[in-house]
Amino acid sequence: MNETNCNCACTCEQEISEEQLYPQLDEIIEKNKDQEGCLIPILQKTQLLFGYLPEGALKKISTSLKISYSEVAGVVGFYSFFSTVPRGKYLIRVCLGTACYVRGGKEILEALKDELGIDVGETTEDRLFSLDIGRCFGACGLAPVIMINDEVYQRVKATKLHTILDQYKSE
Repeated sequence: MNETNCNCACTCEQEISEEQLYPQLDEIIEKNKDQEGCLIPILQKTQLLFGYLPEGALKKISTSLKISYSEVAGVVGFYSFFSTVPRGKYLIRVCLGTACYVRGGKEILEALKDELGIDVGETTEDRLFSLDIGRCFGACGLAPVIMINDEVYQRVKATKLHTILDQYKSE
């Protein structure tokens, strides 16, 4: 059962609303607020809980930690790991480092945009896929490369993207 499903012992597929997650956010803040440098760990755990960092959660963190909202938002904006928009279940990152770019990374990115109907930084309506770019995944000799969550795909061809994505659509 994934984190967004109910915490019951049954096999139900009922989604928990964001409002229902706020008591868990209170617990995260309470457990971490007295630690030195607690803001980033609280933000990380909050993003894991919600799947992104909603404005209401950031305001709650700001109020609870007695720091300005602008400071919290500044930290979120500084680190690319954090997202204030919902991300898909699968994060697709296209390498646009030199080797990947030269060997077709830009074409792979364009093909993914067309296939998914979204741009970089966006998420599909069904919240299945989000699209992002990266600079180097350490597989330059096997360029172009994409990552879907933690899975690396090497020597990717635009004509094979549909087959790769279908694996995730069927899960």
